[in-house]
Amino acid sequence: MKNILFVASECVPFIKTGGLADVVGSLPKYFPKEYFDVRVVIPKYAGIKEQFRNQMQYVTNFYMDLNWRQQYVGIFEMEYEGIKFYFIDNEEHFGGSTPYAGMPWDLEKFAYFSKAALSILPTIGFRPDLIHCHDWQTGLVPVYLHERFQADEFYRGIKTVMTIHNLKFQGIWDRKTIQSITGLSDYYFTPDKLEFKHDASYLKGGLVYADAITTVSNTYAQEIQTPFYGEGLDGLMCARANDLRGIVNGLDYNEWNPETDAQIAKNFNAKNFRKEKVKNKLALQEELGLEVNPKTMMIGIVSRLTDQKGFDLISYMMDEMCQDAVQFVILGTGEERYENMFRHFAWKYDKKVSANIYYSDAMSHKIYASCDAFLMPSLFEPCGLSQLMSLRYGTLPIVRETGGLKDTVEPYNEYEGTGTGFSFTNYNAHEMMGTVRYAERIYYDKKREWNKMIDRAMAQDFSWANSAKQYEEMYNWLIG
Repeated sequence: MKNILFVASECVPFIKTGGLADVVGSLPKYFPKEYFDVRVVIPKYAGIKEQFRNQMQYVTNFYMDLNWRQQYVGIFEMEYEGIKFYFIDNEEHFGGSTPYAGMPWDLEKFAYFSKAALSILPTIGFRPDLIHCHDWQTGLVPVYLHERFQADEFYRGIKTVMTIHNLKFQGIWDRKTIQSITGLSDYYFTPDKLEFKHDASYLKGGLVYADAITTVSNTYAQEIQTPFYGEGLDGLMCARANDLRGIVNGLDYNEWNPETDAQIAKNFNAKNFRKEKVKNKLALQEELGLEVNPKTMMIGIVSRLTDQKGFDLISYMMDEMCQDAVQFVILGTGEERYENMFRHFAWKYDKKVSANIYYSDAMSHKIYASCDAFLMPSLFEPCGLSQLMSLRYGTLPIVRETGGLKDTVEPYNEYEGTGTGFSFTNYNAHEMMGTVRYAERIYYDKKREWNKMIDRAMAQDFSWANSAKQYEEMYNWLIG
């Protein structure tokens, strides 16, 4: 039996701000119980729903030294869907209403959390063979393990894996502050360790000391070894290329299932989508005040409205795209200029564009189920889940070939009759526009080909079971 401990700053269903929480909440359930005992430790935030807080059992508490003072560490546990979760309790650090307070407060919070996650292990009687750390918030786990815990026989030989969900976020601050918070000696603050451009970086520490590194798609693993995507760490990523692998995130196929989805107007599946899927479109056109017409091509966008997601390309071409026989349905919040840009086009083309500048889980399900195509022209995309949801609902993705988008969407080839969507290579507004128009042409003029593409899209398997197998392989390789 192999013992695996996930350490992360968020996890569904307890607390979520992004895709990281989905990975940490879903993945552990997919390992075969007879070979792997996978447990999870996260902070006990004040923001966790009452229904979960009431189920937690108090285990014990102790004091731990950090930042020149003794700090309280409380341990709670509960089982959820067959997985054991531990929650680290400390009012001062985790009492806020949201998991993150911003820098520099988060630095001390997650230094405390990383150290506490290691400190509780003998107390809870669980010795992991491997600790799987996620993002910069847990970057200090491999560092502390190396620095002070190795001396204790209990910890000797524990392996660590560091998963990068998005390299843009690194936990960087000035070296003096980080040194005083972490209590690490000068030895750790050199360019081959935590030092980063005269500052210091939690994530870099984790990447230097982890036994293996993963990121959330194959292409992204290659991309982060180049200056454009490497966020200043491309040299380190190249140096550790042999220990780096990309494993695409999975999708919860129970929650995202057009056949059983309670949030959509009409359920459908791979066999009957030709008749049934369009009923969702009609219901959504009606609900959003768009022109009700089953034949009009509808393009969906569900996203954070930020530069990373390619909205500068869309804003450049939106007027022109609205000249075509298409409708756009947008859902999301983000940078003000993009929120206002979509509001403007929804006002200018009120029967063609619906701008929903908020976030709603129910509305996102409706959009995935109703649209014919889904537009995602990202500048970079470590993995991306929206395109997986689109494929699942037979909504063909139009993407830029980067990161996980390149790995999961096969571009349509009319000569070979292959593909599950449409893609373009360069980060260029006209190239995106050309691809959107190409998709329109297939939709309107080659409906049979379009439907065959939906067949292929809905037949793809990006469930968690698939990803879990690849993680299993890596664990076995590390633990031996």
